[in-house]
Amino acid sequence: MNKAVIIFLLLAVVGFAKGAAAAGSLDGSWVGTWASSQQLVEPHNMPPHPGLAYNTLRQVVRVSIGGELIRLKLSNEYGNGPLEIKAVHLAQAAGAHRIKPETGLIITFNGEQAVTIPPGETVISDPMAYSLPSLTAVAITIHFGAVPSALTGHPGSRTTSYISTDSAVDPEWMRQPVPTEHWYVINGIDVAAGNPNSAAVVVIGDSITDGRGSTTDRHNRWPDILAERLQANEATAHIGVLNHGIGGNAVLAGGLGPTVFRRFNRDVLEQPGVKYVIILAGVNDIGSSNSTAVAHNLISVYQHFVEQAHGRGILVYGATILPFGGSQYDTPVREQARQIVNEWIRTSGVFDAVIDFDLALRDPDHPERLLGIYDTGDHLHPSAEGYKRMGEFIDLSLFAK
Repeated sequence: MNKAVIIFLLLAVVGFAKGAAAAGSLDGSWVGTWASSQQLVEPHNMPPHPGLAYNTLRQVVRVSIGGELIRLKLSNEYGNGPLEIKAVHLAQAAGAHRIKPETGLIITFNGEQAVTIPPGETVISDPMAYSLPSLTAVAITIHFGAVPSALTGHPGSRTTSYISTDSAVDPEWMRQPVPTEHWYVINGIDVAAGNPNSAAVVVIGDSITDGRGSTTDRHNRWPDILAERLQANEATAHIGVLNHGIGGNAVLAGGLGPTVFRRFNRDVLEQPGVKYVIILAGVNDIGSSNSTAVAHNLISVYQHFVEQAHGRGILVYGATILPFGGSQYDTPVREQARQIVNEWIRTSGVFDAVIDFDLALRDPDHPERLLGIYDTGDHLHPSAEGYKRMGEFIDLSLFAK
């Protein structure tokens, strides 16, 4: 990709970057402990009946680092009208749609329980005193008023959410809830962590980072495994993990959701407390191409990402693209493109470190393929064992720098 193309892409996203910044300034004392990349919810991923309007939604997420002061971010970035929030409650989850009532907290916005989010915007709650242990599963329960027909959310939640026609947000369990495996509206949780060195690592990518092939409600995507290891290691227990993967996502063009190029500012540079980023992206670009030119275009944009991140003092770790032999993407030209990209990641010296996921998961006898135990069966997405291997393969000393 030549400089003229990169300049064109940059100009195309200026408005997007400005809109993200307008959502609220991010104070340097805050650190992200959980996040999801927002996108326009596709028709087949919309909430099931009875829907969100004038109903209550309980969603479960697992944080990484803990803290004593929290704030919640809700998004209407892709909405085509106002989003009315009547009440928001946060509590520790107790399995399925149950919560631990004694841990409950009503979230406020400018001192009020209700808030209306204009289309295209994100709101940040008031700072709330709350003792949040690390690696805690929390339930965020929202009672809605009117909602736009175009919803903002994250379809690849890998956890079960619950819709109820009741209006209460704080019951221990929900009455006859309708389950759905998607997240809506919830954007992030930040903490004011006690350690002055607290920071976050953003992992950005596609469905392999989003966790397709992991186990629903088990929190066993590779970023989840990384978060567990960071918390178990005293030298890195102050590092949060923010998963900004989007299933079907591309770096340059096409795919599902905003491309990595379009969302790099929002999902990396503007994240609170970010100090590190792992980039594992490009397989969908390669899989939709029929020329090795895609490899050189990806390399150009990777270089741009590194320059942008380094300008903010963020360390960038490049991850090699996993094998896809035998998958729907498998052609000789696409495999050649993957090899070009991976060789550059390994040898260019552009990244602050390399995480060689290709080496970690490939079949030694057939290196163009995933090892069988790490393969979901589609020869593209890792299995739960594959994600475990990825999370355990990362050198934790990278986050002690």
